[in-house]
Amino acid sequence: MITQTAPSVEIYMTPTCPDCHALKTWLTKLDVLFIEHDLTRSEVAEEAKRRTGVRVAPITVIGNDVFYGTFLDQRPRIAAKLGLVQTV
Repeated sequence: MITQTAPSVEIYMTPTCPDCHALKTWLTKLDVLFIEHDLTRSEVAEEAKRRTGVRVAPITVIGNDVFYGTFLDQRPRIAAKLGLVQTV
């Protein structure tokens, strides 16, 4: 039996970012498991900058792929990467 595992999803976000909350809500609604990192912590912000080269929120990391920008910009790219059916 072959078991396929979903790619690891990590999101870097801030507590007051509307796009961060939209992304988190969308992933949760689709039952996508993710690890959340709080960019208000300086060590997390430095880690995100080192890993991704950007200082924005939200940042989504799936495997070796990095997505950033508004939720609406990220959503179709994340859906494609995860093989999700895109709904409006």
